[in-house]
Amino acid sequence: MSGRYPEIYVLRHGQTVWNLEKRFQGSGNSPLTVLGRRQAAMQGAILHGQGVVARGLPVLASPQGRAQQTADIVVARLGCTHKSDARLAELKQGAWEGLHEHEIKARWPEIHAKRGNDIQWYFDNPTAESFASLHARAGEFLTSLRGPAVIVTHGITSHILRGIWLGLDLKASAALPGGQGCVYHLRDATQRKLEH
Repeated sequence: MSGRYPEIYVLRHGQTVWNLEKRFQGSGNSPLTVLGRRQAAMQGAILHGQGVVARGLPVLASPQGRAQQTADIVVARLGCTHKSDARLAELKQGAWEGLHEHEIKARWPEIHAKRGNDIQWYFDNPTAESFASLHARAGEFLTSLRGPAVIVTHGITSHILRGIWLGLDLKASAALPGGQGCVYHLRDATQRKLEH
């Protein structure tokens, strides 16, 4: 254990049909694409190379379908099982779920005008779950860990989880790198991106 929280490996689910179509998912769901399944397999290979099986680390996943599908592929490579934890679910995006960005721009032009290159913008959505709510459940999840773990979650939730672990505010958390098919390893007060 390092600092306030134990060592963690954080995975975002693989590419989904809605990711490919550039639709907002939130609490909605769509299945992994062929690329998404390959990305999940790569994540499993990365974790296998890190020796997580020998260490007996638990694999905890969001209950949403795309994260469950990713976790199934990952644990098949590791030869273990995973458990669901609702606190790892993605930020609920309310009325934006299922929409393309151009639809959001048309319906909420003043909010879309603030669009940046990080996740902070998602919290401007008036129908979304609040930053305080996501931060609270992510923090509660991290506090509940009793040792190192593998976490399968989502893009925005991953940023907030890693930000809390690193002691960052929203702006700095929003600016953290993201991506699918990689693993973020947090240990000794630092974050390292692992790629296959």
